[in-house]
Amino acid sequence: MNTNYYLIDYFNESPSIIQIVWSISAVFLLIIIPLILYLKFLRGHLRENEKITAQYEKEYESHLINYLYSGNEEEDISAEQQVIIDQLKNRITNPFRRKIFIGVLLKLKNEISGEIAESIHKLYFYLGLKEYALTRLRHKKWYVVAKGIRELKQFHVKEAHDEIIVHINHPKREVRKEMQLYMVNLFYFEGLDFLDILETSLSEWDQIQLLEVLQRMENQNITNIKFWLNSSNDSVVIFSLKLAKIYNQFEAKDELIHLLYHINKKIRFEAIHVLHYLNALEAKEILKNKIEYRSPEEQIAFFKMMENLYQPSDELFLLQYIHYEIFEVKLSALKILKVLNKEKFNSLQFESSEPDFLKIVNYLDHH
Repeated sequence: MNTNYYLIDYFNESPSIIQIVWSISAVFLLIIIPLILYLKFLRGHLRENEKITAQYEKEYESHLINYLYSGNEEEDISAEQQVIIDQLKNRITNPFRRKIFIGVLLKLKNEISGEIAESIHKLYFYLGLKEYALTRLRHKKWYVVAKGIRELKQFHVKEAHDEIIVHINHPKREVRKEMQLYMVNLFYFEGLDFLDILETSLSEWDQIQLLEVLQRMENQNITNIKFWLNSSNDSVVIFSLKLAKIYNQFEAKDELIHLLYHINKKIRFEAIHVLHYLNALEAKEILKNKIEYRSPEEQIAFFKMMENLYQPSDELFLLQYIHYEIFEVKLSALKILKVLNKEKFNSLQFESSEPDFLKIVNYLDHH
C-alpha cells in the first residue's frame, strides 16, 4: 500500500511533461498487451488451421486417387466412382472444406494430362462445383467474383460465358482482368469479342497477358480486327495495333492509314510503326505531306520508315531535312541520301562548315 501511495505522490508531484509521458506509456501498455495476446491466439489458430488443412488434403488426395483408378472403359462412371462422388458431395458442402478440395483438384489437374486430366475435369461437374462457382459471380464482394471467374476458367466452364461477360466493365480492374483471361483462354480469338463493348481502359499489363495467351495457341487464325481499329476506346485501338503487327494484318491497311489522323498522338505513333512493319508505301507518301507539323516522336518514326521504304523520287524531300533540328531525323535523312546519291552525299563535306553536321557526315561516310 505504501508503495502505491508513494507512486501516486511521485506522479502528482512530477512536472507536467513527466505526467504526460507516463500517461502515454500506460495507454500504450494497455493497447500492446491485448494485441500480444491476440497475436498469440491468431498464431495458434493458424497453426491449427494448417494441421486441419493438411489432414483434409491428404484425405481428398486419397479419394481422388481411388476415383481415378476405379474407372473403366465400359462405363462413363463406374459404381465405385459413384460411391466416391456421393461421399465427396457430402464433405464439400462446407465452404472451408470445399475450398481445400478445389485446391487439391487444381493441383492434381495441373500435374497430369490426357485422359486422367479429363476425368478430373468431369469430376468437377459431377460434384456440382460449377454451381458453387456460378453463385460467386453474383456476390457483392469483388474479390469473390474474381475468384469465381478464375475457377471457372481453370476448369474450362464455357457455359458460364453469358454470366461472366456482364462483368466486362466492372469497377474493379482485377475482376475485369479475370473476365478477359476467361474469354481468351476458353474462346481464343473469338473471345476477343468483348472488345466490341469494352468501355474501361485496357491496361498495358492486361494487353501483355492477353497477347501471351493468344500466342501460345495452336490456332492462329485471328478474327477481323477492323472494327476494333475504329473503336472509340483508345486502349482497344492500341491493343488492335499490336494484333495487326503480330498477325500481319495487311488487309486492315486502310483502317491503319486512317489512324494516322487520330487525335491521340500515341495511336498515330503506333500506327506509323505498324505501317512501317507492313511496308505500306501509301502511308509513307501520306506522311511526307506536312510531316513537319507532326510530333517529334512521329517524325522520328516516319524517317525510320523511310530508311526501309525510300525511292529515288525521295531525294529532294530528304535534302530538306539533312540540317533538321531533331538529330534522329537528320541522321536518317543523311543515311538514305548516302544510298540514293553518293556523289551528293560526298559533296556535303564541302558545302557546310558546321562542325556537328560534318561529324555526322564523316561518321556515315566510314560506316
